[in-house]
Amino acid sequence: MKQQLAHIAIVVSDYDEAIAFYTEKLRFQLLEDTVLSETKRWVRVAPPGSECGLLLAKAANEEQSSRVGNQTGGRVFLFLHTDDFDRDHRNLIEQGIHIVREPVVETWGKVLVFADLYGNLWDLIAPAAK
Repeated sequence: MKQQLAHIAIVVSDYDEAIAFYTEKLRFQLLEDTVLSETKRWVRVAPPGSECGLLLAKAANEEQSSRVGNQTGGRVFLFLHTDDFDRDHRNLIEQGIHIVREPVVETWGKVLVFADLYGNLWDLIAPAAK
């Protein structure tokens, strides 16, 4: 049996500001932006070469809005693996993205924690060579 995650929904305040952040600052690819209704779009972004991406889901009510930027109660939400840690670390700095925890080397790889435009925490990870 084979299964894989297709999308991970992330609640956002605004489609266009989220698209701009992920595509311009994190250099993700815009895979799809389909209008479903006057208030709803199907928007998918993903890092280059990734099979799994983010589904940008605009908050539609007060409860959903309360989750924007804190979908995991302050824990790291997403884990972004990279083939060039230094390149991506420099990009985060150049783009003015908040580095929450500076890079450290662990037995399993090099890691830093950054916050996206809403405050969700991400790990940027360069896995250790096997």
